[in-house]
Amino acid sequence: MKKILLSTVTVLALAACEDPYNREGVGFTGIDGEPRTISDVPGAAAFLPPATNVPAELAVLPAIPVTTDETEAEKIARVAIDNGGRSDTSAVALTGSDTNLYLSTVNVNGTLYGVLKTASSSTKVDNAIGASFGRNAEQFTGCLPAGDVFRKGSSERSSGFAVALNCS
Repeated sequence: MKKILLSTVTVLALAACEDPYNREGVGFTGIDGEPRTISDVPGAAAFLPPATNVPAELAVLPAIPVTTDETEAEKIARVAIDNGGRSDTSAVALTGSDTNLYLSTVNVNGTLYGVLKTASSSTKVDNAIGASFGRNAEQFTGCLPAGDVFRKGSSERSSGFAVALNCS
């Protein structure tokens, strides 16, 4: 009984020396004590791409101010799409598997719109991308969608999408 009590007291005394919430440790040091690091060379096994935070990148860019005499929601959204950004100074580039898209914010007559556009007006993408943009507007912009998604294009493919945003 003394042996069990003595070993238990020893373990508890040693455990009291360490902070239980301190999760830092030596970790895996690799083979033969070689430290494991990350690589900054794309394609390397330990390459870690820089993390992107689209809403934070978008928040740094100013909203593009526009005024119009239009009163219909669809026409106001089209004005937002027409004035949405396509450069690094006015939009965040979203790289996709086949087409790059540009996300920007446009303030039309005091209403903020999230605008998703293709690299050029001649490039078209499937309208399902616009529907997905509307469903995930909060993830991309940090604001809730405040209406329907409007598009600029045909019934099957479009070059731009806009959704009114509620950022309050």
